[in-house]
Amino acid sequence: MADAAPTPQELERPKRPRFFWPGGLSARLLTLTILFVVAAGAFALPPALASFEEKWLLDRIRAAELASLAPDATPDRKVSQQIAAQLLEGAGVTRVAIQTEGMRRLVLGGPSLKHAPYVVDLRDQAPVSWLIAPIQTLVGGDGRYVRVVASPTFLRHADFVEIVAPDAELKRGLISYLWKLILVSAFVSSVAGFLVYLTLNLFLVRPMQRITYAMERFRADPEDARARVQLSGRQDEIGRAEAELDRMQADLRAALNSRARLAALGEAVAKINHDLKNMLTSAQIASERLAALKDPKVSQALPRLERALDRAVKLASGVLAYGKSQEAAPETRPVRLAAAVEAAAEEARLAEHDIALAIDVGPAAQVTADPDQLHRILANLLRNAREAIEHQEDRTTPGRIAVSLKRMADACLVRVSDNGPGVPERARERLFQPFAGSGRPDGAGLGLAIARELAQGHGGDLALAATGPEGSTFQLRLPGAPPPASARRRAAKNAI
Repeated sequence: MADAAPTPQELERPKRPRFFWPGGLSARLLTLTILFVVAAGAFALPPALASFEEKWLLDRIRAAELASLAPDATPDRKVSQQIAAQLLEGAGVTRVAIQTEGMRRLVLGGPSLKHAPYVVDLRDQAPVSWLIAPIQTLVGGDGRYVRVVASPTFLRHADFVEIVAPDAELKRGLISYLWKLILVSAFVSSVAGFLVYLTLNLFLVRPMQRITYAMERFRADPEDARARVQLSGRQDEIGRAEAELDRMQADLRAALNSRARLAALGEAVAKINHDLKNMLTSAQIASERLAALKDPKVSQALPRLERALDRAVKLASGVLAYGKSQEAAPETRPVRLAAAVEAAAEEARLAEHDIALAIDVGPAAQVTADPDQLHRILANLLRNAREAIEHQEDRTTPGRIAVSLKRMADACLVRVSDNGPGVPERARERLFQPFAGSGRPDGAGLGLAIARELAQGHGGDLALAATGPEGSTFQLRLPGAPPPASARRRAAKNAI
C-alpha cells in the first residue's frame, strides 16, 4: 500500500533545529566565541614576547658581569685576547663595558662593528617601548647588533653594565617562542572557546531554539501537541519567556476554539434560517386569523404576540449578518425608556418568577437608540439578572431588579441593578467574550457579548459597574440625550 501524501500542514511544520544551525544563533555564537578567544590570545602575545626578550637580555647581562670579574683576578687586571674571546663567547656577547663613578671602562673588547647597534636600556624602559622591542627585533634585518644597558647585580660598585651582542640568536629564540605561544594559545583557546560555546549553547541557544521551534510549530498548526513549549522552571529571563509563551499559546487556543464555535454556530444558524422564517411566517398567518375573532382575551393578548413575532422575524432576517460578526447599523430615534424596560421585562419573564422590577425612570424619559436593539440589550440584562437570582443557593430575600437613568451633557447612562449573588471572580475577566463569560454551567455566554456589541454599535458601551455579594450593577452608556418632555413642550410653544 502506498504511503499517504503529506498534508499542507505537515509540509509547513518546521523541523527541530540541529545542535549547530548554520546561519542561526548557534553558528553566530560559535564564530564570535572563536573571534573573541583569538583576539584575547593576540592581545596576550606582545607582553609574552616582551618578557621573553627582556629575560634573554638580562641573562646575557648577568653572564657578562661574571665574565668581567676575570680580569680582576689577574695581577695586572688584564687577560689575553684568547681568554677574552672565550669569555665573550661563553657569555654570548661581543663587548662588555662597566661604568664606575662616572668613568666608563671597556672590560672585554671584541672585533669592531661595521654598523652601529641599536640601544635597549633596561634600567628605565617605557611600557610602549617594552612592548614594541620584540617586534623591532623580529622585523629588523640580519646581522644587527644590540647594545644593552642595565643595572648591575654582582658589581655593587658599578653604575651600570653595558654589553653588545648579535641579535640573530635572540631573533631565533623569539621566533621559536612565538610558535610555542601560538600552539599553546591555539590549544587553550580551542578548549576554552569550546567550553564557553557549549555553556552558552546549553543555557541560552538551546532554550531559545526550543522557544522558536514551539512558536513555528504553533503558527503552522495550533492544535499540534508538540507546539507547546516545554517549561524548564528557570527563574531567569528564559524561564519567563517560556512561561509567557505558554500562557499566550493557551489564550490563543481558547480564542481559536471560541472562533471555531462561533463559526460553527453561524453555519448552523444559516442553515436553519430559511426554515425559521417559514415557521414565523406561518405564525404570523395564524395571528392574523386570531385577529378576526371577537374574543376579548384574544384581542388583549394579540398585540403582544404580534410584537413578539415582528421582533422574531427581524431577528431571523439579521442572523446571517450576525453570523458574519457584524450587526446591522442601528436606526436610532428617541425611545421612551420606561416602556422599553417594561417590554423587555415581559420577555425576560420577571413577573412569572416573582421578581420585583423597580423602574426609577419617568414615563416620558427618552433615550436615543434603535428600538429593537435596545429591547435586545435590556432583555439580555434583565434575563441574566433573573437567572442569577434564581440560581442563588440559600436565598432568603425576594429577588429585586432596579433600572435607573442618569442624563449627562452628551450621553445617557442606564443602570440595571439586582440583588443577586454577584458575578463570580473567575468569570469577570471574560464576561463579555462569547462562550466564555457565563457564570453558570448551563449558560451559553452569548447574552452579554451580544448586548455589548449592540451598545458599541450605537457608539456607546456596556460595562460591569459594580458586583459583590449584595448584587451586581451593569451600566449601559448611550450617546445622545433627548431633551426632557417639558423642554420639548416649551420649544413647541415657542415655535407656535
